[in-house]
Amino acid sequence: MYTPPGVGRPRARRRSTLLPLAAAATALVMAVTACGGDSGSGDGVVELRFSWWGADDRHSTMQQVIDVFEAENPDIRIVGDYTDWSSYWDRLATSTAANDAPDILMQEERYLREYGDRGALADLTEFSDVLDLSKIDPLVAESGDLDGQTFGAASGVNAYAILADPQAFEDAGVEMPDDETWTWDDYVEISAQISEATDGETVGTQSMSYNESGFQIFARQRGENLYAEDGSLGFSQETMAEWFSITEQLLENGGQPGAAESVEIEGGGPDQSVLSTNQGAMAHFWTNQLGGISESSGREIELLRYPGESEGERTGMYFKPAMFYSVAASSEHPEEAARFVDFMLNENAAAELILADLGLPANVDVRAHILNSLPEADARSAVFLSDIEGTIVDGNPPPPIGAGQVVEITKRVTDDLAFGNLTPEEAAEQFMSEVEAATGGA
Repeated sequence: MYTPPGVGRPRARRRSTLLPLAAAATALVMAVTACGGDSGSGDGVVELRFSWWGADDRHSTMQQVIDVFEAENPDIRIVGDYTDWSSYWDRLATSTAANDAPDILMQEERYLREYGDRGALADLTEFSDVLDLSKIDPLVAESGDLDGQTFGAASGVNAYAILADPQAFEDAGVEMPDDETWTWDDYVEISAQISEATDGETVGTQSMSYNESGFQIFARQRGENLYAEDGSLGFSQETMAEWFSITEQLLENGGQPGAAESVEIEGGGPDQSVLSTNQGAMAHFWTNQLGGISESSGREIELLRYPGESEGERTGMYFKPAMFYSVAASSEHPEEAARFVDFMLNENAAAELILADLGLPANVDVRAHILNSLPEADARSAVFLSDIEGTIVDGNPPPPIGAGQVVEITKRVTDDLAFGNLTPEEAAEQFMSEVEAATGGA
């Protein structure tokens, strides 16, 4: 996930990435003192720094967007400051501690509260004269709100879903499921049938336990949640044990790869998924990853609703903000920074370049404008999101401080379960204990 979307993450236990960071902060403070912070360039043009994460193609696109903005706003110059996901958060934590945060920055839901609660982000509602937030999809419109303030504006929307390869199903002689009615028992049985029918040449599904987003859906189906509004855990140990027991069943019946192979697949990211390598029929990913996985596989991968959507207390699927646009509280030019955020959110010219790279545009009018311009896989993602929109009950509370560490906790507990070191009940207990320690939520 996300990477961001959907991508790789933090480390051992620590309370916050915004703790003093003394040595790095001291060095950066000296550097900032020497060269000055963000300011006018001397020619009457305000210079702003915009920071984001991503691969080379995103960087190229963002520079094109910046060029268009600058042409329309000659009084503002945008300097791009970008890196890969794993480096992004260390760099942002260090620069923020040194009071040298970028004026405009990308945020992700796991870190929004961490920066918002510590006063590092501006309240976007203060810039209503230049920043219009009224057209953001209602299902994610309040996702950047904390305690009455808006610290992030969603760039776009994604949904966590099951990606399925119809050719793999056909080769195994197994029918594709009816994703409006299938259950978790169906999911387990179908996965085993595919593995058995192909003598393991094609595995039924990839391990689902490495990403807490899947469990979020599972818990929501039971009227629970990953996190409560106050940041504490919002689910029962029984629900989490039930979730892990599904993985245990799939390991026992051969419906998913064994422990060692699962570790290797997870480490390889989407490009090494069982779908991308034509070695499996199903895997769990975000909708905006459909294009990349389809391209890697050379096949037309389909999107399916999560199992259990029709059998629980409520539906569990939800729209996730792909990422957020935020303005640093320390910016010397917050109004100009907000003007750039408005351009990114509300201008068709920006969306025509970005398309679905930052999720399908959160602005519903802009989303409609670019639908006919989307690549085929992204267009199918848009149709899927439209199809499930009416079944989505609500969004999720912002994750607590320390939620970035939950990714590694999830992977570690999943591996211990897969290798037989923990039962589902013990895995649930350990997960809850470690997450509570990381986030301070009880």
